[in-house]
Amino acid sequence: MNVGDRHFRTIWLADDGRSVDLIDQRWLPHDFRIVSVGSIDGIATAIRDMWVRGAPLIGVTAAYGMAIQTVTDASDVALRAAWETLHETRPTAINLRWALNAMMETLLPLPVDQRRAAAYQRAAEIADEDVKLNRNIGKHGLEIIKRIAATKKLGEPVNILTHCNAGWLATVDYGTATAPIYLAAQAGIAVHVYVDETRPRNQGAQLTAWEMAGHGVPHTLIVDNAGGHLMQRGAIDMVIVGTDRTTANGDVCNKIGTYLKALAAHDNGVPFYVGLPSPTIDWTVHDGLTEIPIEERSGDEVSLVWGKTASGEITQVRISPDSSPAANPAFDVTPARLVTGLITERGVAEASAAGLLALFPERG
Repeated sequence: MNVGDRHFRTIWLADDGRSVDLIDQRWLPHDFRIVSVGSIDGIATAIRDMWVRGAPLIGVTAAYGMAIQTVTDASDVALRAAWETLHETRPTAINLRWALNAMMETLLPLPVDQRRAAAYQRAAEIADEDVKLNRNIGKHGLEIIKRIAATKKLGEPVNILTHCNAGWLATVDYGTATAPIYLAAQAGIAVHVYVDETRPRNQGAQLTAWEMAGHGVPHTLIVDNAGGHLMQRGAIDMVIVGTDRTTANGDVCNKIGTYLKALAAHDNGVPFYVGLPSPTIDWTVHDGLTEIPIEERSGDEVSLVWGKTASGEITQVRISPDSSPAANPAFDVTPARLVTGLITERGVAEASAAGLLALFPERG
């Protein structure tokens, strides 16, 4: 995606050939900052403290973290310790474990002196693969948008509701849920995006809205609780969200609040789609409600919010009483029965074991 007149990915190899440069998303939309990270602890901090976020980008960042580890110590013991350090940073997003395992499968069979070059090559491959997967998701999702557009009156846009940020900033490029939107805009199809603010971290307000504005996509920011109201009024044509982990039977774990959007969509007959790169499918899990660990993050993310003051200062303020505790489950699970379709890089699957296996028969 472009920022101003320059194309950016969210993460890339730095000029020194060992560190990575990444967009520190904590400061968006008010400040665009690029930071260099060159240690395994730095990578772990970047993932845990959400300098980077979104399941695909977390996985790519972790892959580069394993590569960085090989610079100082590429032994089996060091690699396994790095795996553990990175894996514990964000337990819900399955791409993290997938990428770490992919790196270990590449590195462990090799002699120690060959691991550094192989690690950086494999991390780059994982990053490039993410871009390809997301573009293909965009192509398949574009066909859905085209069909809806064909039913609209001349000049009327396809109104799409999103939740959280499953955009370019959550991946290496294109995004998952946003890829069909960007391709539709490029194809000249009129679209309008309703952007959920997505409390508590406001990734919709701060990140998705920033992406849409930068790409020139018409959009409107709404509070999370407005989605159902808009669906009742016929203002939403479809919902597209991302996912941090999807089970083998089509249950979708995503940012907290996704389940409520799916319920409202189901009650109002609004199609509810999930942008789903295949590394986000956990083929070992079949019941999202009981088998997926839900990350509990700090209550400060609920009680404190970042913003820009009238004077231009970026600061954090408290919105609740000092004595009030806050709970912060980061994800919820949407049962497969509420999902219209899973938009994968291979096509649109029914949200079921049979539907997924039809597109990924090698997993049967």
